[in-house]
Amino acid sequence: MSIDSRMRGSEGPGTEPRHGVRGGRDETRILIVDDNPAIHRDFDKILGAGTEPDQGLAGVESLLFGDAPAAGRERTRYALEFASQGQEGVERARQAAAAGRPFAIAFIDMRMPPGWDGLETIERLWAVDPDVQVVICSAHSDYDWNDVVARLGQTDRLLVVKKPFEPIEVLQCASALARKWQHERALRLQVETLENVVAARTEKLEAVNRQLRHLATHDALTGLPNRVLLDDRLAQAVAHAHRDGQPFALLVVDLDRFKLINDSLGHRAGDVVLDEVSRRLSSVVRDIDTVARTGGDEFIMVISPSAMPEDAVAIAHRAKEALRAPMRVSGVELHVTSSIGVAYYPTDAGSADSLIARADAAMYCAKQRGRNNVQCFAEGMDAVTVGRVSLESDLHAALEAGQFELHYQPKPNTESGDVYSAEALIRWRHPQRGLIGPDEFIPLAEECGLINEIGAWVLREACRQCAEWQRSSLPPLRVAVNVAATQFRRGDLLDVVRGALQSAGLEARFLEIELTESAVMTNPEESAAILEQLSRMGVLVSVDDFGTGYSSINYLRRFPIDKLKIDRSFVRDLECEVDASIVQAIISLAHSLKLKVVAEGVETPAQLQFLRSLGCDQYQGFHFSPPLPAGQFADFLRGWQRPEDAESRAEADRTHSKLAGYR
Repeated sequence: MSIDSRMRGSEGPGTEPRHGVRGGRDETRILIVDDNPAIHRDFDKILGAGTEPDQGLAGVESLLFGDAPAAGRERTRYALEFASQGQEGVERARQAAAAGRPFAIAFIDMRMPPGWDGLETIERLWAVDPDVQVVICSAHSDYDWNDVVARLGQTDRLLVVKKPFEPIEVLQCASALARKWQHERALRLQVETLENVVAARTEKLEAVNRQLRHLATHDALTGLPNRVLLDDRLAQAVAHAHRDGQPFALLVVDLDRFKLINDSLGHRAGDVVLDEVSRRLSSVVRDIDTVARTGGDEFIMVISPSAMPEDAVAIAHRAKEALRAPMRVSGVELHVTSSIGVAYYPTDAGSADSLIARADAAMYCAKQRGRNNVQCFAEGMDAVTVGRVSLESDLHAALEAGQFELHYQPKPNTESGDVYSAEALIRWRHPQRGLIGPDEFIPLAEECGLINEIGAWVLREACRQCAEWQRSSLPPLRVAVNVAATQFRRGDLLDVVRGALQSAGLEARFLEIELTESAVMTNPEESAAILEQLSRMGVLVSVDDFGTGYSSINYLRRFPIDKLKIDRSFVRDLECEVDASIVQAIISLAHSLKLKVVAEGVETPAQLQFLRSLGCDQYQGFHFSPPLPAGQFADFLRGWQRPEDAESRAEADRTHSKLAGYR
């Protein structure tokens, strides 16, 4: 029986389906486009929600899709919409797609006068929603299939059902095409999701690659070009100079005493300073110039082209002045100065590497001439740099060759002149250059990483010599040793001190450790813990160069220290009212904290008299004695040492640090 005969026989009054939506939001949506209202009613009866499931259809679906037949299995629910003309159907499809509730299937009559025919309707429908599955309801007299293919093309979205058709045909088409549409839609969603994931990950990968490329050519802290990009810029500048005959200048900028900032305020504060320096240097050059950071506190500026030497020098002076403006870091106002060396290509060098070396030599010359100035390269300047490299090479072999020795400078009592302690000062007896002072090679040892080994040797040798003097019947003497900031923060200072004392057989009370104010204040909490352990061992602790750093009175109260040493810069200018007031304040502060005071660099009787009037406890300097080799120092002691006085020695030994009771 056909759809006309089977379905129309059950029609009754009020069975005309309305032209709109029928069904719920989760049902498969089907569009019926036919100019015959009776056909609408037939589709409604076959596919509508109220129809009971057909067991025959269930069996057919089982054969088609491989599902196990189940008794009473609920049939797919369809939401139907109806249109009498192609224009109306296409508009409904457009609205549904825009609302995100597209049709899965469209049953379309082939002839619907007076409007569009079925083929034009399908063409326009696919233009609105290309994913909808279409079933052409065609009579035998309608278009030939070849005509349909010629008009619509080969596609798997199209079926043809010849009229009149059975209800089972409609149900099978709806079921099969609905599943096909759902599977295709799920696949598209999965593909879109996968494409989005791939796109997002690709974008992230590209961003990481861009960042890696940037980091490969730029300094991570300041964002300036690094050595790699600088080499490329220099190669371009050299090529331009050869091609166009335009020289260029290279400036090496090195910050003066930047290590003091790192040691005093910490490396984070140092990073803030470097970042600010990079911005200030960049502000004084043109867009065609290059400012690069090559490491540490050194920057290189390429000024290209620079036809007149005065142009580069003017930029160097602008850079120097830009850096002098105060900057506030960690609550401290800093004044940063710089030493700048200038060299010209091709006047001063014939290659990029030699140009950097010449500018570097000029920069070291600027440091030797008092820092905070600009120097242009001149013949002979590079001898300083070459000598520095040679000195570093010799320094690596000096320790193993036994070329270091200690000289000892007495620290007499300011009132009595009695000597109960001395400071051990390192000297380097170079086989060609003779005796070299610490100011010349200790900074180099810190730069090349030898300071810890040298510092450990000084501790061992000072303890050994002190114990030897005691065994040779000299009165007991305390020896003071300077410990570098890097050695103090390394983490093994306690083991090194303990090992030096044990190997020498020396009591801990005869050793005094001198630490700079900046080294102690870099990490106050960690410093307090180390100082406490030193004090528990019985070792005395002095804060050296006091007044040049950024000490906190609160931390001074907490630190288990025994002495403050006034920096020689204040003692040297005691005739200046300001410096004299500073010295008086330091002595008053130390005594209020129950600490002893030692003044460094005392050279004249007037200085000694002033310090004595203020109650300074000890002093050292050339006024009393220069540093002496161990043998001469022993002879000196025998000539100066007064008869043993238990009471005066007890007073000289007595300190008032928090852990003095443990000694």
